[in-house]
Amino acid sequence: MKKSYQNTKKITYYSNMKKVKNRSSISRFLGISLVFLLAFSTSVIAQDAELAKKGKALFNANCAACHALNRDMTGPKLGDVLTRLEEAGKDRNWIHEWVRNSSKVIKSGDAYATKLYADWNNTAMTAFPQLSNEDIDAILEYTIPVDVVTPPAPPGPGGDSVGGSGANNNDLILGILAFVLLLLVVLLLMVNKTLRKIAKANGLDVEDKKSVSLWKSFAQNQFLVLVTVIFLMLSAAYFAYGYFMQVGVDQGYQPIQPIHFSHKIHAGDNKIDCKYCHSSARVSKHSGIPSLNVCMNCHKNIVEYNGETSDEYSKEFYDAEIQKIYKATGWDGQAYTGEPQPVKWVKIHNLPDFVYFNHSQHVMVAGVECQTCHGPVEEMEILEQHSSLTMGWCINCHRETNVNVQGNEYYEKIHAELSKKYGVDQLTAAQMGGLECGKCHY
Repeated sequence: MKKSYQNTKKITYYSNMKKVKNRSSISRFLGISLVFLLAFSTSVIAQDAELAKKGKALFNANCAACHALNRDMTGPKLGDVLTRLEEAGKDRNWIHEWVRNSSKVIKSGDAYATKLYADWNNTAMTAFPQLSNEDIDAILEYTIPVDVVTPPAPPGPGGDSVGGSGANNNDLILGILAFVLLLLVVLLLMVNKTLRKIAKANGLDVEDKKSVSLWKSFAQNQFLVLVTVIFLMLSAAYFAYGYFMQVGVDQGYQPIQPIHFSHKIHAGDNKIDCKYCHSSARVSKHSGIPSLNVCMNCHKNIVEYNGETSDEYSKEFYDAEIQKIYKATGWDGQAYTGEPQPVKWVKIHNLPDFVYFNHSQHVMVAGVECQTCHGPVEEMEILEQHSSLTMGWCINCHRETNVNVQGNEYYEKIHAELSKKYGVDQLTAAQMGGLECGKCHY
């Protein structure tokens, strides 16, 4: 009876537990609320990130010429613009009107607008009527500072310290290779010692006494000596010819310039056309070295690097190189010092004085891409001579490249005659006279 009573008591207890439904309902409600809150937060964060991404693109396209986030330029910095507006009692509707037409806001008698206009030398801000409220809000979202703790970037070339994981890995690999080499030497010595013991145990003489007689026999054989001498002379002539043929061939030449210029960043990441900087390639024999005022067309407002970095080249390294441009052009920030300094660029591609090469003829008339001769410059952090630039290399190009004569009346008659002569539909540069000595030599 006692046992039955205890079982009945347990059943009653668990039955009472099952009847407490409020606890499970509350837990379920809290769980669903938590999931909804997380989903909503994630959605908001994603929307903010997307809005900031759109704002960055709009900022670079419309604002970056006069404004920066962290410093004053032609106009005030925009990193704290929302804070300044809040302190002045202005809302986003005010800045919407200001961006679209600042002159209209100033003429309305707005005190803050009038003061802002006076503080910046009575320089009116460019109007952007094409920007919608959503566009301006996206730009404002991009200007909101985000406190992110980033690890210090490794020093670039020319930094105070050298090392890092790359150097440590190299030292480790060299140490392992040295140990393996030492181990192989020890094993070879042990094998040699063991073989000598086995030979002596079998009564064999391990000393090499035939070496003297072998050389003596070789010296007495005149035919063998003659063949050996001829072989050595031909080998020496072959290597001497190969050596002298490389004189003046600087393929792979990669000098360090006084100011680090990354073609990868300019022509690759930022898609700047080669002929924007080397404009004389369109009309001149030489492509020309761009003057520093061409650099300042962009770097008047770009004083720091905001792109991707690597273990070898840090942001501090790029920023220091940009400051060299300012110093060379005689600028100190936004002030002109009037003391420019020459930059001693190192020429990379050199042709002999008796060789004539016209850039405009190849670039504009023939439509040859810069990469055909200079290689993938958009991938080069440090520019190097990609091609050999030898006479044979140029001749092969003339033999393989077809001339585009369609739509050119100048070539119609000569193309018809030469096509009939060579029996081809497409003429190469060589068939058009591209192998004549006087075309390249004078």
